[in-house]
Amino acid sequence: GPNGTGKTTLLNALFGELALASGQISCGGQRLVAGKSSGRLLNTWRERFAYLPQDSTADIGLTVLEVVVLGRLGRLSLHIDDETLEAAMQRLEQAGIAHLAGRDIASLSGGQRQMALFAQVMMREPQVMLLDEPVSALDVKHQLALLDLVRRETRARGWVTVIVLHDLNLACQYADNLLVVAQGKIQAVGQPRDVVTAELIATTYGVDVEILRDRAGNPVIQPFSPAAG
Repeated sequence: GPNGTGKTTLLNALFGELALASGQISCGGQRLVAGKSSGRLLNTWRERFAYLPQDSTADIGLTVLEVVVLGRLGRLSLHIDDETLEAAMQRLEQAGIAHLAGRDIASLSGGQRQMALFAQVMMREPQVMLLDEPVSALDVKHQLALLDLVRRETRARGWVTVIVLHDLNLACQYADNLLVVAQGKIQAVGQPRDVVTAELIATTYGVDVEILRDRAGNPVIQPFSPAAG
């Protein structure tokens, strides 16, 4: 959906950061209910989740490896065992940045830092991943690498992954289901090839587009510039 329409607010609500004004959210037999969610319930609820916010800063004096290890903060003792370090290095290798393990996290580029923080998210081994614009700072190659990794891990481990993406074509290529929102309301829900139409894009974004198809049958959105006539 467009900027300011409530996508990040939705993720914050799912994570339990925002109290529900109405309704409820269910996950794994637990429920967050408007006006009835205690602090103890929220702490238990969040144990299921790993959340990578859109504005993730890392102005801390830690190495990349140490940041990834912190993904298991709730299970760490004073001594970090070899198994935890090996798991952290494996996550860095999956993210393609194992060579940066000894670097100060604050010295990395925005894209490298994003990959490191995603490795930390995977280190939590959650039931649900919430990713808010995880590819915004990445070039095309690394966008595809991260989203390939997200899809592979989600399917292999049985996770539920909710991603906010502004790139409509990436959303159509990678999502099993799309939730399209505008003005705080749901506009469409379903598989990309079923719900993405020129009419939906025009209604949601106010732009004129043509819907093409890639070789896998996924929608490809081609916008028309008003200036082009």
